Amino acid sequence: MAVRSKMKVSLILAMAHGTMLQYEPVAEIGGGAYGTVYKARDTESGQFVALKSVRVQTDQNGLPVSTVREVALLKRLEQFDHPNVVRLMDVCATQRSDQETKVTLVFEHVDQDLKTYLEKAPAPGLSPGRIKDLMRQLLCGLAFLHSNRVLHRDLKPENILVTSQGQVKLADFGLARIYSCHMALTPVVVTLWYRPPEVLLQTSYATPVDIWSTGCIFAEMFRRKPLFCGESEVDQLAKLFEVIGLPPEDEWPTDVTLSRKHFSPLLPRPITDFVPEINEQGAQLLLKMLTFDPLKRISALNALEHPYFQDEETLT
Repeated sequence: MAVRSKMKVSLILAMAHGTMLQYEPVAEIGGGAYGTVYKARDTESGQFVALKSVRVQTDQNGLPVSTVREVALLKRLEQFDHPNVVRLMDVCATQRSDQETKVTLVFEHVDQDLKTYLEKAPAPGLSPGRIKDLMRQLLCGLAFLHSNRVLHRDLKPENILVTSQGQVKLADFGLARIYSCHMALTPVVVTLWYRPPEVLLQTSYATPVDIWSTGCIFAEMFRRKPLFCGESEVDQLAKLFEVIGLPPEDEWPTDVTLSRKHFSPLLPRPITDFVPEINEQGAQLLLKMLTFDPLKRISALNALEHPYFQDEETLT
């Protein structure tokens, strides 16, 4: 994204301690339904940061309790300084009108996401050892979030950052709930391709949603393209049943409007038909992640204990 040279305006953000820090935007690095994301420079330290703003509807009591709770949770997680979670450095709320407040979050800046990292990798792609190292880091970050009862809910390569040293950092975690409370998330903006069956079927969900998405990303690291590319919720379900097979009647959720009879009775196909480069242990782990029933899906902690990570020396 080109730097906007005319952008001279700086944002003044107040820290909890009352210290004033200035952040001068230097480039636009993303955008969407949630607003624009900027790369900015801290004029005091000279460090680069990422500014993400969320527009939140306010009432006579100010910010909704849900938003305050989410921001407080993000700040609490920052105290742990987990190596695989992007650092939240500052938070500021600026009232735009009686009905709307802009909440700006200041994160550490990382130059590339996993999508870019995969695209930059020379043919034939990442080595098996590199993929294993990235997966271990991703699962470590996820296990940390889940142990603190934080769901990501929008895991995809664009939301996973990779530093120049190869360190994985989960980004945009915890923000999904702030966003979804106040605006519709259209399929055009939030891709369907990493959504688990329980979300596509609009039934209840918990931490296993992130494991399904991680499985999709795991496969994509080998394939260098997404595993399931549906064009609607129903099409996405049909695409994933072509791989994992149509689940049995007793696993189909009872509280959904979409009937199992809507889909063709397909048997599961070998996962190596779709991810031929993966080894046997990796294929077993991938299938445990891409399990239809969320209660039977492997957890992040158990995934880290899987033989896939124990069978040989991996990158440090």
